[in-house]
Order: sequence, then C-alpha cells, then structure tokens
Amino acid sequence: MAVEEVWHEYKVNGKETARQELILKHLPMVKQLAGRLAVRLPPWISQEDLESAGIFGLMAAIERFDPDHGTDFEAYAYRRVRGAMLDEVRRLTWLPRSLWQRMQEVNAAREEMEKKSGQRPSDDELAKVLGITPAELVKVTGYFQALCPASLEEVVNVSNGSQLSWGDLIEDPLSPDPLEVLNNNDDHKILERAISRLDEKLKLVLALYYQEGLTLKEIGRVLNVSESRVCQLHAKAIKKLREIMYAISEVGSGR
Repeated sequence: MAVEEVWHEYKVNGKETARQELILKHLPMVKQLAGRLAVRLPPWISQEDLESAGIFGLMAAIERFDPDHGTDFEAYAYRRVRGAMLDEVRRLTWLPRSLWQRMQEVNAAREEMEKKSGQRPSDDELAKVLGITPAELVKVTGYFQALCPASLEEVVNVSNGSQLSWGDLIEDPLSPDPLEVLNNNDDHKILERAISRLDEKLKLVLALYYQEGLTLKEIGRVLNVSESRVCQLHAKAIKKLREIMYAISEVGSGR
C-alpha cells in the first residue's frame, strides 16, 4: 500500500492497522536519532530511554500531522522525535554539574588506583587520595549507584573468554524461548510455517519484540495497549507457536 493510502486509511477511516504501519515505517529514524544522541550523554541515560521517548514523539507527530497540507512528514516527525528525546534528557539530567564532576573524579581515581595496585582500593584509601572523608565518598558513590543501575543486557566476560549478558546468567525456567527451534534448517522452516498461521496482531508482537528489539512497554505504546496486555499477547503467541509446530512435526513424522 502506498504511503498516501496509508495516511488516508488512518486519518479518514481511523484504521489502527494503518497507524501501526506508519509507526513501524519510521522506527528506524527513531533508533538512528537515539543512537546519535546517546554517545554524548551521561551514562545513566541509556539509548533505550531515548528510543522510548522518541516513540512517544513519533506517535504524537503521526496524530497531529495533516497530510493535506503538503508538508513533508519525515522533516516534521524528525523535529518532534528529537524534541521528545531532548525533553527526556532534560528530565533525567537533574544532577548539579559540580556533583557530576565529583562522581567522575571518584571513578577516575578508583580506576587509576586499581591499575597501579591490581586490586580494588578500600573506601578509606580512595577517600584519602581524593582528600575527602569516607562519609563523603559513600554519599557520592550512592548517587552514582542510584543513577546507574546494572542492566541485565550489560555484557560481561566469563572464564572461558566468551561474553554473556547479566540476563544470560539468570535462570528463568518459565521464560519461553521460541528461537531455540532455529538449531537446524528443518526447524527454521517449521517455525516460518507456524508464524504464518498466527493472526496479524500476534505476528506484529513477535516482529516488534524479536526483529525490531522493542521492549514490552514500547510495544504497548505502538499497539495502544498496556504492558501487561503485551505480555499476555507475547505468551499467547509463544504458546500457539509451540502448538502449531508440534502439530506440523507430528504430521511430518507420519505419527
């Protein structure tokens, strides 16, 4: 469907599927903008934060845009998305500059001492080098820990030289893993056939989660439903996939 027809379906006929198509079409712009801004920001503001704000900006742009005015939507949306991201940066960057600089000094001193001695310095040793009291050091590091919680997606090195994310190290036996079926070409084909039999909403949830890399909260914004509803849809999609794949496998094996 041409872009003009999609806009007509949304603005004139109010079709939700047309709105979703417009969002999907412009998600790459949101991700690109977030990536550009993220490299210049403090560590407690993640690219994911910017992308979430950008999706809000994109949806607002789609809602307010009038294609009959002849304005280029890309340029219009770019300003709205970037503005939403900058608003989020201003909201999150509440620390005084002096405190941020002190946090940087603490981290630089700790890294230098670790490099020289080969081990992590104690709080007393670090405070002495910085010329502050241990209580002041605890206060500063407390701010940093509050601002920079560990992400389950953060990559860490393991003993055999390979890398894993923190999330990989946490066992969740109830978490569905639909990608485990991709171990060979036969399973891949079965998965493709199974996905083709899902309804469009379930297909969209899987595509947004596994292909676009959106969080459940972000998918909820795209679909205009709650995060818990997206979680239910995701679980339903995985359950149906497994049922369909089992049925296909049974037929293929002749049982």
